[in-house]
Amino acid sequence: MADADIWQTPLAYLKGVGPRRAEVLQSEFGLYTYADLLEHFPRKYLDYSQVTPLSQAKPDQEGVFRGRLGSFQVRPLSGGKRTVLLTTLYDGTAWMELVWYQGWEWVRQKFSTGQEVLAIGRPVYKKRPPLQLAHPELIPVGNQQPIEKLLRVYPVYPSTEKLRQLQLDNKRFRMLFEELYRLTHFSREDPIPAHIRETHQLLPLNHALKAIHLPTDVEETERARYRFKFQEFFLLQVLLIRRKYFLKTQYTAPAFTQAGPLVKEFYEKYLPFPLTEAQKRVIKEIRRDLALSTPMNRLIQGDVGSGKTIVALFAALIAIGNGYQVALMAPTEVLAEQHARSFRKWLSPLGIGVGLLLGSTPPKQKRRILDQLRSGELPCVVGTHALFQKNVHYARLGLTLIDEQHKFGVKQRASLWEKAHPYRPHNLLLTATPIPRTLALSVYGDVDVSIIDELPPGRQPIKTLVRTEAQRKEVWNLLRAELEKGRQAYIIYPLVEESEKTDLKAVEEGYEVIQQTFPQYSVGMVHGRMSSERKELAMQRFKLGQDQILVSTTVVEVGVDVPNATVLIVEHADRFGLSQLHQLRGRVGRGQYASYAIFMAPNNPSDTAMQRLRALVEYQDGFRISEIDLKLRGPGDFLGTKQSGLPEFKMADIVEDQAILRQARQAAEDLVSQDPTLQTYPALLHYLQAYAQKHSLELFTA
Repeated sequence: MADADIWQTPLAYLKGVGPRRAEVLQSEFGLYTYADLLEHFPRKYLDYSQVTPLSQAKPDQEGVFRGRLGSFQVRPLSGGKRTVLLTTLYDGTAWMELVWYQGWEWVRQKFSTGQEVLAIGRPVYKKRPPLQLAHPELIPVGNQQPIEKLLRVYPVYPSTEKLRQLQLDNKRFRMLFEELYRLTHFSREDPIPAHIRETHQLLPLNHALKAIHLPTDVEETERARYRFKFQEFFLLQVLLIRRKYFLKTQYTAPAFTQAGPLVKEFYEKYLPFPLTEAQKRVIKEIRRDLALSTPMNRLIQGDVGSGKTIVALFAALIAIGNGYQVALMAPTEVLAEQHARSFRKWLSPLGIGVGLLLGSTPPKQKRRILDQLRSGELPCVVGTHALFQKNVHYARLGLTLIDEQHKFGVKQRASLWEKAHPYRPHNLLLTATPIPRTLALSVYGDVDVSIIDELPPGRQPIKTLVRTEAQRKEVWNLLRAELEKGRQAYIIYPLVEESEKTDLKAVEEGYEVIQQTFPQYSVGMVHGRMSSERKELAMQRFKLGQDQILVSTTVVEVGVDVPNATVLIVEHADRFGLSQLHQLRGRVGRGQYASYAIFMAPNNPSDTAMQRLRALVEYQDGFRISEIDLKLRGPGDFLGTKQSGLPEFKMADIVEDQAILRQARQAAEDLVSQDPTLQTYPALLHYLQAYAQKHSLELFTA
């Protein structure tokens, strides 16, 4: 086995790298050491046996091309100080230009006019046809070396312009890995225990690394790719399952042994609507968790309008009834304000006060809330990041409710939980984004998941339409017909945080257009840059029917319940995620009337945009839509944040590799249940420590 210290050697010391290339590898891909380079995996492979005819070559698409070399020419570059080497490749039907801008002496020495070769690279157009291949890798083909005997698999690594400028191309990477193999034989401690490798028929680490970087066989490379997909899932699952284990065994939470009189009184006197069977089931699951002295860590998932908030309220009533405080944290002020309104409406008949703590809360009001939280006088507080600031102290924090957890970082959530010291509070997570089971396992693998899979009775199906700008008149006619029936409508404009001023302009211009188009109706407007009071006033006017049309950004994605609203028009719908559009659609269809969601696209939308929007026409089920959204956008974009605690997978694909994820999770569960401290698996523990540090994940230790 190679000396463990060799893997921490800076890349600049590897033959063929040097200081300049090391600097670029660091800035472009975060590669510092020999160990980092080992995990810089190819993004795909070309098979030498799959030769592309020159007539079918496409610009910017790597390929393996076979043909005969033309005559060689050396020409001066503009300015005359440097020269280039040019030749052609001809396969009997079409031709391509080959060019070397520097370091081409070896080509002249090794190859000759008329020689048959394989040329490997990415062709481009230079001003005019034919295609040109710069610095191709050339491999001679002939009687002495038939193509079948050649190295068949060609790794293609991620590249950038800076790497290309320093000739850090695929050929160079292979040379670097050949040198690294000469020094180390890729000999490292294998983090996957031998019995798991044997059960799942995984290649040992050094064999897999050689098959990945220096492949000689397509099948062996596929086995190596399988091993690394399994490894990526396995490491994350071990971390998450250990976190779950240590939460249950190392932390104590207050046990709420009684449901308490508040629950009974609210259920019998003030419950605004009958609970669905799904809601009752989830409340029972929460009730069981809260009765234990181990911290609850449960996620409630449900489709738009499934009634997650009322379920969270029952959890709050149990905590308050047992003499503890509740903190509900939401990612935005608008959402926090909405939750505060709901909780006040439901809790005030029981004489329970609800505070609202935001960054924008006036100082005098903030001081009063902080004093009441410290003394225990205030049993429930709703807020944003303000809830875990240093100056916030709770008398007896027993339950945290976190809405859209993936929008908060791991450290932010931990900062709120630390406020309950010496306890760890019970924790209930809410998400209005239905998350496919596979992604839920990856992101929320350390929590128990409850799904509210039933909508309250009386919800109307929503007719979903996709229309282009050319069909604007038809859309206005439909809207006018609904307004004439006395109904109301939302018109939504996209909000892109990077350009708030542009967004504000779009909403304000849209507001003016709507006023001019529908002069006989009252039009309201809401956007994120308005004060809380003005937003609240505009939403109340719409809710009371004083405004018939509400022009808004996505602030109404959650929180406004207007049964009389039957039309939702989303402008530039192609700029939204599918799950977000589905949530917006849930603003209508809340009453007894048929409702419409109309998604507006530009006149010539891309195929991808139309594919996404058609999914909304076809499906009303949020979980089905979220699976399509995840497939189209990938997990990073789907979650809308890099803070979620989900590392970027280099080899694995959450959507395509679900079967491997399930196997890796089962293996992780079996391992952690047998040895949660991993004392008998030092190689795995050592690897996990580096992995957790690299991805800013919490590594629990005994």
